Amino acid sequence: QVQLVESGGGLVQAGGSLRLSCAASEWIFSFVAMGWYRQAPGKQRELVARITAAGATDYADSVKGRFTISRDNAANTVYLQMNSLKPEDTAVYYCNGRTTVADYWGQGTQVTVSS
Repeated sequence: QVQLVESGGGLVQAGGSLRLSCAASEWIFSFVAMGWYRQAPGKQRELVARITAAGATDYADSVKGRFTISRDNAANTVYLQMNSLKPEDTAVYYCNGRTTVADYWGQGTQVTVSS
């Protein structure tokens, strides 16, 4: 059973930084891609960043240049470094692992950015 556990969320002021971690119970190359999604109150979940098994990355336009997704293969951990945070980044952030047959999700970690 795949487990994804997020950590690192919290309350920060605008302009601050956080680093989110997603620890996977499986070798992360088991996934076609891993990524971070977020869901703000009243909004649908949206892709923030993803990284493929080959290491290619994609970012939502709203976070490009501010957020960086990376991985520690030995630790089976994916990170999301979030810099220059804005109040509109406030959301629950979810780790996602995608295989050819299913998506797996962590429980989420709250990120709140105050103005």
